[in-house]
Amino acid sequence: MSSALTNGILVTVTSEYLPDRSSPAARRFAFAYTVEIKNQGSETAQLRTRHWIITDAHGEVQEVRGEGVVGAQPILGPGEAFEYTSWCVLTTPSGSMRGTYQMVSGKGQGFDADIGLFRLAMPHSLN
Repeated sequence: MSSALTNGILVTVTSEYLPDRSSPAARRFAFAYTVEIKNQGSETAQLRTRHWIITDAHGEVQEVRGEGVVGAQPILGPGEAFEYTSWCVLTTPSGSMRGTYQMVSGKGQGFDADIGLFRLAMPHSLN
């Protein structure tokens, strides 16, 4: 699990291995991650885009950029939260993810909300 707080935006992530979507013999290891984005600040903020950095156990890096998350660009008032689950596939039984959400405050100021590093790991895998 990871948590990061930036400008009042708390991003918490948990992950789990998905054996039903994985095929270790084919070097396909699937992981779900659930993200909660909570506005602990005093003004509204909207998530506009995302930037993920996905690293496998060999140090190979994939970067993913896109509009919103799961088809949404949530607007969060003070005290509001948005949660979603997505997934990714690695060619190794473990790795990590981190990134940022590009947010815009109610006053029109842009900032990056950090997504802290979290681990992706098949149960009983080493490192």
